[in-house]
Amino acid sequence: MSLMDHVDASTQLAKNNEVQLLVFKASEGEHTPFYAINVFKTREVVEAKNHFLTEIPSSHRLLEGTIVLRGLQIPILNLPLWLNNPIAYKENDTSRLLICDFNGVIIGLRITEAHRVIKKNWSDMHAPDSYNMSDEAKVVNDTRLEDGSICMVLDFEQLLADVIPSAMVNVNESPENIKDIDFPEKLQNGILLIAEDSKVAQRHLKQILTKAEVAHKVFNNGKLLIDYINDLPDKSIIPAIITDIEMPEMSGFTVLRLLRENPQTADIPIIVNSSMTGENNKREAENLGADGFVNKTKSHDILPLVIKLMNERGLY
Repeated sequence: MSLMDHVDASTQLAKNNEVQLLVFKASEGEHTPFYAINVFKTREVVEAKNHFLTEIPSSHRLLEGTIVLRGLQIPILNLPLWLNNPIAYKENDTSRLLICDFNGVIIGLRITEAHRVIKKNWSDMHAPDSYNMSDEAKVVNDTRLEDGSICMVLDFEQLLADVIPSAMVNVNESPENIKDIDFPEKLQNGILLIAEDSKVAQRHLKQILTKAEVAHKVFNNGKLLIDYINDLPDKSIIPAIITDIEMPEMSGFTVLRLLRENPQTADIPIIVNSSMTGENNKREAENLGADGFVNKTKSHDILPLVIKLMNERGLY
């Protein structure tokens, strides 16, 4: 499959409210848990023993070191240790390295086994309340495999925030004089709505909006957002909506389609805030009615964009 075919497939799946997952294990043993990652965030799986690991002095305890793969220096993160289930040193040579791309940041995750690739509808992905008990939660949702076992989708944005915080949004980059900007009255008096399943991404958006004194409400997935809007008697209190693409229950593309099909929400500015930053995803979001697309590492750009869009539409 060519790179463009790869991107096209990713966009088509999300458009159909579907996701393709690479299922893997991060510890030894027949009854150890299964984990998953969106296959379109992965590049390849390589055998650890075939790649020399260079340790980095005084680095984070989860950063094992770096390898060189096809001329690219890639940091290797110890996923089993992050999951509080470290593998024995002797098992390192039999382990695998899962090479991933997060917002253009290439990293390697140590795993023990790449199991298989599965396709799921987002309605089959669930986010139990137990995952939301902590802002440091490491699991965002789960699904069932054919044998009934649970497969957990990890919050890799939380892992990056823990180990390589420079790869995430810098909330302090939001304009220092943001409160001096002429906010539309509709934004000052309304409630900005957000659909986002990652706790770390939620935290970043909350920090940015709280700093600007903008009232907001966050939902853990697109379905909760849509249900809230449908039950809202006065939808005019919504100045704008921010949505991720990858979410359990309902993808951001489905959120976009439903909002644009509803005459009561058709004109509300909607911004997609996603780590799936391929041109096809941006184009599909635009085709479905998104007014803007912001990389999650640049979430500080969202509020100025919201103000710009509202002013252009005369939504004062």
